[in-house]
Amino acid sequence: MLTWDDYHSEDTLKPARPAPPPPPVEDIPAATAAPSATVSEAANGPAATSTDLAAAAAQALEQLDVAPGLEELEMGAARVSVDEKAMINARADLNQLVPFKYDWAWQKYLDGCANHWMPQEINMTADVATWKSPDGLSEDERRIVMRSLGYFSTADSLVANNLVLAIYRLITNPECRQYLLRQAFEEAIHTHAYQYCIESLGMDEGAVFNMYREVPSVARKAAWSLSHTHHLSDPTFHTGTPETDQTLLRNLIGFYAVTEGIFFYCGFTQILSMGRRNKMTGVAEQFQYILRDESMHLNFGIDMINQIKLENPHLWTETFQQEVIQMILEGTQLEIEYARDTMPRGVLGMNAGMMEEYLHFIANRRLVQLGLPEQFPGAQNPFPWMSEIMDLRKEKNFFETRVIEYQTGGALNWD
Repeated sequence: MLTWDDYHSEDTLKPARPAPPPPPVEDIPAATAAPSATVSEAANGPAATSTDLAAAAAQALEQLDVAPGLEELEMGAARVSVDEKAMINARADLNQLVPFKYDWAWQKYLDGCANHWMPQEINMTADVATWKSPDGLSEDERRIVMRSLGYFSTADSLVANNLVLAIYRLITNPECRQYLLRQAFEEAIHTHAYQYCIESLGMDEGAVFNMYREVPSVARKAAWSLSHTHHLSDPTFHTGTPETDQTLLRNLIGFYAVTEGIFFYCGFTQILSMGRRNKMTGVAEQFQYILRDESMHLNFGIDMINQIKLENPHLWTETFQQEVIQMILEGTQLEIEYARDTMPRGVLGMNAGMMEEYLHFIANRRLVQLGLPEQFPGAQNPFPWMSEIMDLRKEKNFFETRVIEYQTGGALNWD
């Protein structure tokens, strides 16, 4: 058996194998000559002193060639002006946040930061008791809670992936990018919130998180959203032509106007209606925070889409407009199917027919926001209390009811 004495003796008895001589400097490309020289110097002695390393670092910096970075950093170029900034395909330095061109984007970033919250701040004790009680919820109400957490736990991850892997690198305005970073963090908080609810209630995590694969009404919505990221998630995809610019615009409309602007509304309405009846109040409170965030995401996305249209009117062709209308109609129909699946009977003061009317109302709003004609004339809002919650100017301060000191529901023992 090898002992530490054997280990040290081997180090003593076996001389270190000499390092191979470095290749001639003249045979190495100029861009890599300095790093190679530093590596070879380190290899010549396994116990290089701090003085040797400092000298090697100084030599590498002396030989540093800034030419490869000039094009990207535009060193020596004039300072960025507002007129050089654009939402897409801008050549201005993306590292210069100011001067702002879109003050609304920066304000939305500040508003998002002011609305910061974390899931553990919400008390889930009452929810755990209600969920574990045989008489706490009806089977239809339990179905709604399960479906909502199943869809949203995946949907916000899909949105976050789209932001990080596709949209962020293609939007060429720094203040808008600043908000996109904030939005991506909020999507992570939302996913955290759903996981917190699922864990606190002791749900089957595998069943809930895999609904987007196994439950048709959930899977169809997830598949529709994913279908609009296939091109953009390709790292070789770039904008700059009418076709690729329209692909980006199609993605933005699909995720902001449909996924966040339509797909979320049936589930939000159901859970918030439950909270209004003093059921699952902790889950409902988290959905209130999430709805506030998502309302800001939607407004930001619509503003960004309309700004791209304004700066690139050639993209907003009659054919493309018809395609966008079809996207809104597809999303509306998928959400109606989800409503029918989650509400086979009337529950919580609503039914699938009322939800269909509401979704027609929401679809009309999205179309008008995009400058397109309504497709459901006369559609009314059967849930006016939802408008009160979504209107940020009238929204109550939900943090007034925040409980700071409590034991998280997921850590409680209800045996």
